[in-house]
Amino acid sequence: MKNIVLIGFMGTGKTTVGRLLANRLGRPFFDSDKKMEYENNLSIREIFEVYGEFYFRQQEKMVIAKLSHYKNAVIATGGGVVLSLENMNNLKRNGVIITLAASVEAILERTGRRNTRPLLDDFAQRERIIKKLLKERAELYYNADYSINTSSKSLQQVINEILFFLRQGGYLRGKR
Repeated sequence: MKNIVLIGFMGTGKTTVGRLLANRLGRPFFDSDKKMEYENNLSIREIFEVYGEFYFRQQEKMVIAKLSHYKNAVIATGGGVVLSLENMNNLKRNGVIITLAASVEAILERTGRRNTRPLLDDFAQRERIIKKLLKERAELYYNADYSINTSSKSLQQVINEILFFLRQGGYLRGKR
């Protein structure tokens, strides 16, 4: 069975939805950012602060290359994974790609809960930065097998919509 790969901007629900979806399907769950933190023994914020974004993106490529070889897993990726064609080709090789999207307002609210987003360090400029990054990445996010806007949906609605798509597309058989 193919991996189910969740991509999208930060704060769209990839990790939360991924963990619940994996649980529902009885599949293993992997978060590329958490795996990177584990392998570097540093938080994402610390990787950015100590080594910079270029190093982070190189580490991200290595983690994605590893995760893309897994089978039958649910994988939540970092928001910038789409910036690398190599990442996306690796993930598509053995995965169905689902974009989770959200409104700028929802992203602002969700990412404001914790100060763990290095690209949103300038609190006064968060909305402008989010809009800019969303515009730059929009085409990359929507080059997926399926997209769902999570802004005004419950977690259960999002998971049910993903499951419906997966069943209709023949990616799941006989699953709840």
